[in-house]
Amino acid sequence: MVFGTLLRQKTGIEERDMSELVLDVESLSIKIPVIGGMLHAVDNISLHVERGETLCIVGESGCGKSLTSLAIMDLLPKKAIRTVDKMSLCDVNILNFSEKQMSNVRGNKMGMIFQEPMSSLNPSFTVENQMLETLSRHRNIVGSKAKALVVQMLEKVGIIPAEKRLRQYPHQLSGGLRQRVMIAMTLLCEPELIIADEPTTALDVTIQAQILKLMKDLQNDFNVGLIFITHDLGVVANIADRVAVMYAGQIVEEGSVYDIFDNPSHPYTRGLLSCIPVPGKIKRGEPLGSIPGMVPSLVGNFSGCRFSGRWSDADEKLERADTRLVAVLDEPNTFTVNGSETHRVRFCCQDCLEKSYKFDTRKGNS
Repeated sequence: MVFGTLLRQKTGIEERDMSELVLDVESLSIKIPVIGGMLHAVDNISLHVERGETLCIVGESGCGKSLTSLAIMDLLPKKAIRTVDKMSLCDVNILNFSEKQMSNVRGNKMGMIFQEPMSSLNPSFTVENQMLETLSRHRNIVGSKAKALVVQMLEKVGIIPAEKRLRQYPHQLSGGLRQRVMIAMTLLCEPELIIADEPTTALDVTIQAQILKLMKDLQNDFNVGLIFITHDLGVVANIADRVAVMYAGQIVEEGSVYDIFDNPSHPYTRGLLSCIPVPGKIKRGEPLGSIPGMVPSLVGNFSGCRFSGRWSDADEKLERADTRLVAVLDEPNTFTVNGSETHRVRFCCQDCLEKSYKFDTRKGNS
């Protein structure tokens, strides 16, 4: 799949060979003016997604996950200030697109699945009305051909009989069915990238498992890039290829799902993983792990350590001699882990680095 001819005609972009990189974002920051000053909600993050890959962005509420997705879709609140060095979709620079150009991209080449489908679907229109409008707006397909495509897509996401569901309104569908409708609408225009913002949080665990399996199967069928935003590490372990861990507006660790779960190298990542009950390791009645302290306020000119007061006693005493860090050029306090270029850990300051790792050069730490 490549950018449509219509979009290229509108933007004057010539046809070119497409790389495997679907999305490439460099140095994204988001500031929001609030009563107490300027909130630095997202601070200089970079991420990329390849075709057919699932990138999970994980972190606690308020760390900047959803704002990052809205910034990519250019749907930030009007008062929010977005700065970014690079934002390309399939080698096409969309950073300076007008609202009309972005309107052609959204829903067409970038689709988004939201957490609560009831607030995303229009309660005043039937499923058929809303899905046909998507095809008419982005692919100029109408009439019986459009309806046939809608029925085919609904059946593909497991909604049977599809003809019956077309005539229903969102409130007549269960939460799982509404989410399936949202997925079908997102896939109608064969997007290059799908952003799913906690799409299973409002569903029970059985339906959640069905939706997760459905999304992975459809991703394989359509070979699209997927950004999956969640705070559920169980979901991450199940579907992720790569993981980006966000804390206080920054990506503090990034790597393959195996890197993150087998060798977590930032104290925040280790803290998150310690909160998961592991069968056979955590006995009934024993307390789960926790991260002490509070997330610092990011309003105003913050200059302290973002992780101050949040180390556990065990973490402060840990030498972690089995981990080898190598500094990344031109990226302060950023390191590759054990020689892997794809596994990176970032510390907010030198104090955070020194407290997280007690270096001993004789043991190979750099």
